[in-house]
Amino acid sequence: MVLSQRQRDELNRAIADYLRSNGYEEAYTTFRKEAELDNNEELDKKFAGLLEKKWTSVIRLQKKVMELESKLNEAKEEFVSGGGPLGGQRRDPSEWIPRPPEKYALSGHRSPVTRVIFHPVFSVIVSASEDATIKVWDYETGDFERTLKGHTDSVQDISFDLSGKMLASCSADMTVKLWDFQSFECLRTMHGHDHNVSSVAFMPNGDHLVSASRDKTMKMWEVQTGYCVKTFTGHREWVRMVRPNQDGSLIASCSNDQTVRVWVTATKECKAELREHEHVVECVSWAPDAASPVILEATGAEAKKGGKPGPYLLSGSRDKTIKMWDISTGICVITLVGHDNWVRGVLFHPGGKFILSCADDKTLRVWDYKNKRCQKSLAAHEHFVTSLDFHKTAPYVITGSVDQSVKVWECR
Repeated sequence: MVLSQRQRDELNRAIADYLRSNGYEEAYTTFRKEAELDNNEELDKKFAGLLEKKWTSVIRLQKKVMELESKLNEAKEEFVSGGGPLGGQRRDPSEWIPRPPEKYALSGHRSPVTRVIFHPVFSVIVSASEDATIKVWDYETGDFERTLKGHTDSVQDISFDLSGKMLASCSADMTVKLWDFQSFECLRTMHGHDHNVSSVAFMPNGDHLVSASRDKTMKMWEVQTGYCVKTFTGHREWVRMVRPNQDGSLIASCSNDQTVRVWVTATKECKAELREHEHVVECVSWAPDAASPVILEATGAEAKKGGKPGPYLLSGSRDKTIKMWDISTGICVITLVGHDNWVRGVLFHPGGKFILSCADDKTLRVWDYKNKRCQKSLAAHEHFVTSLDFHKTAPYVITGSVDQSVKVWECR
């Protein structure tokens, strides 16, 4: 590969900087002369340490390339030998589930991990902790990348916008913060809740955030200005989690009052109050479109004339159960029983066939909800498992725990 004149010039200046800063004066003088660099011209600061930076980034890229090549070879071998780790029929990606042992156990937080999420674009995961920090990790290499500091108390929840350029966080310090995920600077801090802010989520349009608090309210914030534009009231106790549906027309929330509520975003009207849990409801998660055919089969429901079934919502509770709700009727259509302690996180497999959950019984579980059975239970952590996320396109699941670690699980 031939360098352009500009690239050659930049390389020469970087070499000159390296020679000078490492004390090779004679070589530096000779090189400047032979490379025809102007002796009277001072080297630009941007070339300071550039050669070393390029060198280390090449080594890092080389390491990634080698890892990817070895993964590719493994995948080819698996493909040729007929699929799964033990041969036999190849499993469809929509049926890939996490397999032990974990690929990485990431440590760095000094207190329990409260939330873990995948970046929507890059091979990055972000974790929040009671140590008041947010940490960024590369899930392909297991490398720690950086810490975001700004909150003064436990960080309770984090959320990316769809582009992954913005990160929102909320904390027991009663604030919601917005971060630029390219410069890693805090853009603004939103005040308005009167107690611990336990949950935050970007609306799908990226223009608004919604938050939930121990002050029993949910608030909607304008991203551009940081102004609170709506307050949703109705829960009688601490609101634990808030999640908008895929088009942002509905918002689900759950609370210590043992209910799940679904709100119409535009009018703030409570469309449904779901009341079958017997303890605090910790988490909620909307069903993706991919799950609709399986849900219809599992529940024996008819597809609505001229419309999609549902929508369907999952909830997990301290009563140790997971429930699936048909929001159009307000009826609980499936209850999954098996966890031995509080359920802390629940979500659908991106393929729609399974539900994944984590709990204070230290397990990560995969449910075949069509047959109402636990298909796999992984002893995930040494302590309560507080959070999980499934990558939308790559075969990875992550979990966070009171044991202060984040674990990366490969699916196959």
